[in-house]
Amino acid sequence: MLHRFSFLVCLLVIINTVCAREFVVGGSKGWTVPSDDQLYNQWAEKSRFQISDSLLFVYQQNQDSVLQVTRDAYYSCNTEEPTAKFTDGHTSFKLDRSGPYYFISGNKDNCHKNQKLVIIVMADRSNTKTTTTSSPPPSPSVESSPSPTYTGTFEITPAPSQDTPGNTASPFASSVLPSAFIVTMFLSLFS
Repeated sequence: MLHRFSFLVCLLVIINTVCAREFVVGGSKGWTVPSDDQLYNQWAEKSRFQISDSLLFVYQQNQDSVLQVTRDAYYSCNTEEPTAKFTDGHTSFKLDRSGPYYFISGNKDNCHKNQKLVIIVMADRSNTKTTTTSSPPPSPSVESSPSPTYTGTFEITPAPSQDTPGNTASPFASSVLPSAFIVTMFLSLFS
């Protein structure tokens, strides 16, 4: 019985890895100054990003970089204090939380030419996380600062089909094969 349980745990880990997708930012052109002012954000609007997906930035290592920045730094193209800086020319960035992510070119002139990207990662709706409280809530007499607010409009569109041009996510990741594999393996445990 323990053998079957271990096998099932390993299978679930593999399934989670298979279901995560890697998106190539800019497609075949990579992370470059766009010819269209909204190229990256139009691309992002056509994709549905989930926790555990990743973004692949491909660029010339000695001529550019990728900066993860705050919302304010994104809009002002402030390259001075990024939250993360990548210079390897082949950066894979894992999306580990829901909400907005802001990226700009490390070359300020390129950022001003719209080499920047905002993506929104959808909330985790799998209900796999449990909520525990380890400390009591703050007392009513303590004032807490308000949660940060985001202004502007965020549009979440359905994921494109595999036949949609520009969809660079792995077709295997969203195919029926992982589900069929899971069902087959699960049924074989009890036969």
